[in-house]
Amino acid sequence: MNILHFISSVDPAYGGPVEALKQRIAIYRSAGHHVEVASLDSPACAASLDFPAPVIALGPGRGTYGYTPRALPWLRANVARFDLVFVDGVWNSNTLIAHRALAGTGIPWAIFTHGMLDPYFTRRFPLKHLKKSIYWHLRLSRVFRDATAVLFTAEEEKLLARQSFSRYRVREMVVPFGIFGPTLDLTSARDEFLTRFPALRQKRLAITLGRIHPKKGADILIRAFAATLAPQPQDSSAPAWHLVIAGPDQVGWQRDLEALAASLSIRDRVTFTGNLTGAPKWGALAASEIFVLPSHQENFGIVVAEALASSLPVLLSDKINIWREVMQHSAGFVAPDTLEGTKSSLTRYTALSDDARADLRASALQCFHQEFDFSTTSAKVLENLELLAHSQRHT
Repeated sequence: MNILHFISSVDPAYGGPVEALKQRIAIYRSAGHHVEVASLDSPACAASLDFPAPVIALGPGRGTYGYTPRALPWLRANVARFDLVFVDGVWNSNTLIAHRALAGTGIPWAIFTHGMLDPYFTRRFPLKHLKKSIYWHLRLSRVFRDATAVLFTAEEEKLLARQSFSRYRVREMVVPFGIFGPTLDLTSARDEFLTRFPALRQKRLAITLGRIHPKKGADILIRAFAATLAPQPQDSSAPAWHLVIAGPDQVGWQRDLEALAASLSIRDRVTFTGNLTGAPKWGALAASEIFVLPSHQENFGIVVAEALASSLPVLLSDKINIWREVMQHSAGFVAPDTLEGTKSSLTRYTALSDDARADLRASALQCFHQEFDFSTTSAKVLENLELLAHSQRHT
């Protein structure tokens, strides 16, 4: 089968959609399918990236919308070569261009929303939502109606998308996302991490991992940690809790978080590690006891799946779209994305017996293998691929 993905950019700086595409390319190739990628990047930008599939760079696109006059003619001239077309994203020009090129061809095509229809953005950016609402009603509602399918990575993402706009008539399909678990020696990785951060030895570590951004709720986590885990245990010989915040400081927020920790008299109980990837990341997870993420919005949360793969119980907000799967497997606790919600999850965990904590760790690993392990999800992706390829576009 010949497959085309049409995406705004293949630059890894764009995060989740690009990583998801890389994973799907690996899945397609494992089954013998051929895949090409069209993007709105400039040829020079695309050529500078080590991307795992041929990239047809049709840009550079103009502005955030990414319009380029080369895209529509190329797509119309080439779509007949493909058995199935995927459009990655919602708010760039590639979505509307794909609709114009594919209309009447009979070629099945589907839209990956990548969390871009989450109502969180409606509340967080009301002025942007007003512009998007106009665009939706004038153009995109018809595009989504005509697509063979609209694809989501989790059941919660699908349900939330229904709340963003009226005139929402789509054929929904959940296509799972998975990751590779750790393939290195976790004991060695753990020791290397603790050698790099020796103050964390002999501590009970609560970790959050991801870019430092207000959306992730690290301020809530620091306050909740100060109120629940930071007080010294009644048994003075017991290891003290320590909070690890791992991730890049993309918006300059770390200084404010450090000041917050200092104001709560826990600055020495919070460690900012900077960005961790590869062995240091897995070592940090292996050294930790729980993973906590009170995020205000997460379409999937790759770091959650990585924590589960490390047998870490996950304490999540109910704004992370895989919370249903976590609850189904009793792999952690879920609460609102508030201070009280986060405190509640931390308190519930500390109240558990040693045996109950061991059961939680076992359930976390089981949740990973059944829901998010690449070997499991790739089979489901290929099943959905065949289903889409033989679908007729609905009206």
